[in-house]
Amino acid sequence: MDLHRRTLLAGALAAAPAAAAVADPAEVIPLWPRGAPGGGGAGLRQAMIERAKPGQPADRAVTGVTRPTLTVFRPERPNGHACLIAPGGAYIRVVVDKEGFEFARFLAARGITAYVLLYRLPADGWAGGREAPLQDIQRALRLVRASTPTPGSVAALGFSAGGHLTAQLATRSAEASYPPLDVVDRLPAAPDVAGLIYPVISMRPEIAHMGSRRQLLGDAPAEADVRAYSMETRVRAETPPTFLVHAADDTSVPIENSLAMHQALRTSKVPTEAHFFEEGGHGFGLRGAAGKPASATPELFHAWWMRQVGREP
Repeated sequence: MDLHRRTLLAGALAAAPAAAAVADPAEVIPLWPRGAPGGGGAGLRQAMIERAKPGQPADRAVTGVTRPTLTVFRPERPNGHACLIAPGGAYIRVVVDKEGFEFARFLAARGITAYVLLYRLPADGWAGGREAPLQDIQRALRLVRASTPTPGSVAALGFSAGGHLTAQLATRSAEASYPPLDVVDRLPAAPDVAGLIYPVISMRPEIAHMGSRRQLLGDAPAEADVRAYSMETRVRAETPPTFLVHAADDTSVPIENSLAMHQALRTSKVPTEAHFFEEGGHGFGLRGAAGKPASATPELFHAWWMRQVGREP
């Protein structure tokens, strides 16, 4: 198959609203050309919601995802590295601008080919159920890896609920979430490094983001499911090096999520770096951290990643 094919996005991302200062890339790769594994999602209608006020930067979110895709940001001078980005949205929506496209442009400006993932949501009636987002991100990572020249590295970067999904990718890469489709599915599903930005990590009720937990596990999940989807319990020695960022004043996803993940990584002797900021709140992305110490997050992640792969930025 041609992994570099260019297609126009026929779905909700086809046209940027007037508030968007920069045009969206035209290169969009469908994850499942013949439909998602097992089917499902009957009656879903993919929709774009613009949440910004007139004159503000675009702040779009997609609901009812029926066409999971990768939107590709190619740098003018590629350095051989690639990053898969999973935006957040509480497993209810996918926030494409401030936690997706903006970070992708930052990375592309530094020579990195960035891929923003639009993934299916766990409560939308897919046959894969709560595993549907994992199916999408595992397939996406393999597609990115197939397009990345050796010896370039592949990072996965996730925000909020997208951080939970990225943590699943990092800790469950050996688990087959869907039947192989083609030669791409022979590739490893593990990233070389993972970045988790104000991530949902645990499903334990005392620290969970209850909205994400409800979408993923339902209103009264079994204790075994709570543990299985608490990513701090899934860390093993083979988990890739992991970068963490969280703000102490995050009232949506408590900082204890990242603290628990950081401790699990240290216990398993997985290389990790964590930055815990006093202020920043939740969902700050790039724009929301302006003027605050958390604004250093993109540069900190980039520098850490390049150190992990032995190449200074």
